Amino acid sequence: MAESPAKALRRILDSPGVHLGPACFDALSAKLVERAGFDYCFTSGFSISAARLGLPDVGLISFGEMMDQGRQIIQAVSIPIIADGDNGYGNAMNVKRTIRDAIRAGYAGIFLEDQVSPKACGHTRGRKVVPRDEAVMRIKAAIDARKESGSDIVIIARTDSRQAISFDESLWRSQAFADVGADVLLIDALASREEMKAFCEIAPSVPKMANLLEGGGKTPILNPTELEDVGFKIAAYPLSLMGVSIRAMQNALTAIKGGRIPSHGSIPTFEEIKEIVGFNSYYEEEKRYATNTDQVSLQNDVPSSWARSDG
Repeated sequence: MAESPAKALRRILDSPGVHLGPACFDALSAKLVERAGFDYCFTSGFSISAARLGLPDVGLISFGEMMDQGRQIIQAVSIPIIADGDNGYGNAMNVKRTIRDAIRAGYAGIFLEDQVSPKACGHTRGRKVVPRDEAVMRIKAAIDARKESGSDIVIIARTDSRQAISFDESLWRSQAFADVGADVLLIDALASREEMKAFCEIAPSVPKMANLLEGGGKTPILNPTELEDVGFKIAAYPLSLMGVSIRAMQNALTAIKGGRIPSHGSIPTFEEIKEIVGFNSYYEEEKRYATNTDQVSLQNDVPSSWARSDG
């Protein structure tokens, strides 16, 4: 029997070392993560909102749009995918629906935050969080929905209270999330290595996640050895793929506008692109169902310059 996505993710969490997870935003970026050899992948609400809507991650993208994008991502790869569940899209009852739909979609895990609606993106201004009791009830509702569904989806409890209130408040909430059964803990926007260390010391039996916002976030970007030494089990890189994609497209557009094509080495060959998106594997599988008609069609597709001359 095939291992479920959640079991695969739990196996990763139980294995030694710190495990790095880039964030994808569509099926193609997820395929690239898998091809690069990563064991799992996050989805990024920031990047999905940008790629799908061309809009900022400020609560404009809907629950349905996020789930639809997630299903496309999950179907494209075989590695476990962790959902960005935002704030669960409402109260505890909305959280339960979010969890049930994430399970049906095939997610291995999901992280849920304690922000108000409309939410703000991590590491940006204007973040506000719900009261303590509501924040804890959201995680409890997620755990209940998992039990009721007979699933083992991994629940990652995130608090944004470090930036919204205080570091001490974020520690209190994280401990409370652990007490009601969260599988992994995340404090967003930790501001120093010392804060990261103090976070990893609470609820020592519960794995900790680092959210390493690239290019100017509030949390120090530690290398994998440092992350493991501090006590983290998994680490997300939410903007690397979106950021380099934006820059690459800008550079390509500048070149085209100047009457050039992108420079050699900055663009894959057509053959490489076809391999990445799956043409070659499609052609191989297609051969299993070839008919005599298909063979005639293939022969007719041979360029005329290849045909033997009658003269």
